[in-house]
Amino acid sequence: MMDFATILGLVLGTASVLYGILSGGEISSFIDAGSVAVTVGGGLAATILSFPLPDTLNAIRALPLVFKQPKFDPFKTIRLLVELSQKARREGLLALESAQDEIEDDYLKKALQLVVDGIEADMVKTTMQFEIDSMVVRHSTVQAYYKTLALQFPAWGMIGTLMGLVNLLRSMDDPSNIGPAMSLAIITTFYGSILANLICNPIVTKLQGYSAEEIRMREMIMEGILSIQAGENPRLMEHKLKTFLSPEQKLQYESMIMKEREREREAAGFESVSQ
Repeated sequence: MMDFATILGLVLGTASVLYGILSGGEISSFIDAGSVAVTVGGGLAATILSFPLPDTLNAIRALPLVFKQPKFDPFKTIRLLVELSQKARREGLLALESAQDEIEDDYLKKALQLVVDGIEADMVKTTMQFEIDSMVVRHSTVQAYYKTLALQFPAWGMIGTLMGLVNLLRSMDDPSNIGPAMSLAIITTFYGSILANLICNPIVTKLQGYSAEEIRMREMIMEGILSIQAGENPRLMEHKLKTFLSPEQKLQYESMIMKEREREREAAGFESVSQ
């Protein structure tokens, strides 16, 4: 599903910059191929130099995620874990093996397989935590890549400005060239600031938010799986898992449960009348 907040932010940011430019000048005054080459090319080169090639490829692959909403559904996950807990209490842990084919989440499926295989709870928790830690490292590397870009673009914008000032000083003998030369010298700083503050820093913040949500989901799954393995009461486990929800999400979840129970009562009443 498309994340319209990203599109809206880009449109508003671009519109604000264009309005600021057009209100006091012309767009052509802010376009210079050499300045773009120094700022973008230099920033990209320095960042690529700072990371191994696989990290650069991972950062490119992660870019489309900024435009998509993650498919995290805590309500569905809690209900699934409660159903698995009820099934385990009725039929035993081995009965959960048949439920794995219906599970889409790979992390939950792996955790459930560990429980079915009879792995001890401490080892299950350690293995699941390793999965989370590895994911955090991967996400942090991608975030660090865009943080580096956010630092490098303004830095290379300043380098471009210094280069422009050098050319400006060389043309001091012709006063008519001072204004245009000064303008070109400052444009590279403008490019660097735009790239850092409108593109790179928002990407970092967006990816950090998605990563935090995925970590929360996986920790909730881990807690649920360990509760199932320990044979805890499904209602107690459900109450424990709801602590991972925000206050607003808790109200939404309770409302969803009440509607489900009402539908179940209506269905049961309809069946009794039919009989």
